[in-house]
Amino acid sequence: MEQLHAFVSGDVQGVGFRYFVASKARALGITGFVMNLPDGIVEVLAQGSSEALQQLLGTLRRGPAGGHVEKVEAQWQKPERIFKEFGIKHY
Repeated sequence: MEQLHAFVSGDVQGVGFRYFVASKARALGITGFVMNLPDGIVEVLAQGSSEALQQLLGTLRRGPAGGHVEKVEAQWQKPERIFKEFGIKHY
């Protein structure tokens, strides 16, 4: 199991981005969370297979039809705690 920690900037809040990410993550069997941050960035912490996380990263770079992704900062990490499902967190 690997962990992807990503920060997505652009027009990514108020456009259904969190729900878009959560739906894709759940379909890929990924656990973790997505959350809007106060500075307009969306944070994603995702755990799963390398292949599934690579697919999710591609999804983060594309974004939903109503949004516009300018930048994705991604870090690969070893999980410190294990999530059981993928959720939408609120700041």
